[in-house]
Amino acid sequence: MPALNVNPTRMELTRLKGRLRTASRGHKLLKDKRDELMKQFMDVVRENRALRKKVEEGLTRANTAFAAAAAVMSPEMLEQAILYPRESVSLEMSFQNVMSVNVPLYRFHTTGAAEGSSAPYGFAATSGELDDAVEALSEVFRDMLRLAEIEKTSQLLAQEIEKTRRRVNALEYVKIPQMEETIKYITMKLDENERASTIRLMKVKDMLLKEAIEERRGATEEALQTFSDTDPGPVQA
Repeated sequence: MPALNVNPTRMELTRLKGRLRTASRGHKLLKDKRDELMKQFMDVVRENRALRKKVEEGLTRANTAFAAAAAVMSPEMLEQAILYPRESVSLEMSFQNVMSVNVPLYRFHTTGAAEGSSAPYGFAATSGELDDAVEALSEVFRDMLRLAEIEKTSQLLAQEIEKTRRRVNALEYVKIPQMEETIKYITMKLDENERASTIRLMKVKDMLLKEAIEERRGATEEALQTFSDTDPGPVQA
């Protein structure tokens, strides 16, 4: 039985062969896409691993510096020193197409603090540990934003890889074998019908030939009988 419910006709056979060629090309393109997505994904994962390690180290330094600043400064003074920042940050998001996947791109801009240090406090009433903490946190901020971008990119690429993998498997193990099996069935059915038609034609030809021979034989016998009836026999002297 065929894998697909179709009529075994030559038109259906031609249509299925066209679909099979299209499915084979699509299967190859999807495999190439899957392989390229895997390559992009592995590059993103390696960058993510290195960047996460860098961010964790930067946050550790910043937390250590803040802890040291909190140890030498009163909580009220520490809170007052960082309560009113001199800079404001605006975030812009755009998208980049990576193998038909729109991954985010984050960009941020700072405004304020036209001159001098961006620290929102004076240096007379604060400790050097607070300066180190603010500087460490400022350095790690860009890496944190890039890490968020990379992790979202890896998540989207992983989803697209899984979707592409399912499509490749569906074509490779379901659709293409079904069409090949159906094409084989239709071809066998058409060959069988052609052989049956050939046998019928041969039988009809044999019947016509037999009738022609019988008609010719009857005509010959009738001619002989007529000749024997009109023959006077041998003449006597």
